Amino acid sequence: MLLKLEGVHTYYGNFPALRGVSLSIEKGEIVTLLGSNGAGKTTLLKTISGILRSRSGMIVFEGKRIEHLHPNAIVRSGISQCPEGRKLFPEMSVLKNLRLGAYVRRQDKKGIEKSLAEIFQLFPILSERSKQLAGTLSGGEQQMLAMGRAVMSNPTLLLLDEPSLGLAPLVVSALFQTIQDINQRQTT
Repeated sequence: MLLKLEGVHTYYGNFPALRGVSLSIEKGEIVTLLGSNGAGKTTLLKTISGILRSRSGMIVFEGKRIEHLHPNAIVRSGISQCPEGRKLFPEMSVLKNLRLGAYVRRQDKKGIEKSLAEIFQLFPILSERSKQLAGTLSGGEQQMLAMGRAVMSNPTLLLLDEPSLGLAPLVVSALFQTIQDINQRQTT
């Protein structure tokens, strides 16, 4: 079992956003959460990532409880999130945005360079635009950059929040193929 949630409750103030959520994910699976706006999909991903704290319940990743950990420790443990809306640093270059994704492993210079090469193989356009400011990229290119940044931490589990939001159908098709390619490289 890669990830297991049992009875997770998360609140915004006194408003219950998640009530007793339980799910499990095996290594190698690609899982999709479906639901209407406001159903709690983003809240669930933020809770797993440690951005929001659950009030009760248990979150276990690779056999260890993580619901009490800070987001940086959760990233170090092997979970990375690509947030809804991309949340890039628009005034920084593509390359600097990617390197920020590897911050938790900043001592591993060779590993970071290897990861950069893999990202540029997955998304060749990012290599071409590596010196370009992130804010000047198209929507599809920004999504590629956001995903690449999330993969730079070398996660075991990659959480993608609304990866196809606002993208053209052809771009979405290519994006989902890339998600499968990332999964083949040992990331669930």
